[in-house]
Amino acid sequence: MAEIEWPWQYTFPPFFTLQPHAETKEKQLAAWKNLVLDYYRATKQSILDLREIHSSPLFNNTAIQRKLSVDVVQLILDNLFKSNNAMPLDKSKQRWLIYWHTFEEWGDIIYSWVQDKGLVNSVCTLFELAQGNDTVDQEFHGLDIEVLTRSLKTLEAQEKAELMTFDDSQGVKFY
Repeated sequence: MAEIEWPWQYTFPPFFTLQPHAETKEKQLAAWKNLVLDYYRATKQSILDLREIHSSPLFNNTAIQRKLSVDVVQLILDNLFKSNNAMPLDKSKQRWLIYWHTFEEWGDIIYSWVQDKGLVNSVCTLFELAQGNDTVDQEFHGLDIEVLTRSLKTLEAQEKAELMTFDDSQGVKFY
């Protein structure tokens, strides 16, 4: 797991309390949104469970003894949803999928790699893409399978790929 570089606000106690002034609150929520995306990118995580937020250093700064409330985290998640960087995984909105690139951006990144590697008209398993030796130096290496699948579906909609299932594996053919 990579070490995250915390922004200055993270050690500023009021950052952990939703600010009442509209302009300040907007800037605060934008800073939190960026911090969440940076944290998930650095730690290569994709799932946020609201029931576990206070065990995460992201929302619980023990050095200054401050925790962000669940209500504020929900506001941040709503903002991430609006920018296509998060989506709820359940109806109660307790578990969220977080992705620092939109599905379309991930699809473009993957397809560029496919073209660079000369893999057009080839089939790759999802495991090869997410965990394979050929992708170790790629940003999508270690990507959550759900994010990977949804990203590949954007390529499928553009007729650049086709998702397929064979045996007990999932794969994709690139065009």
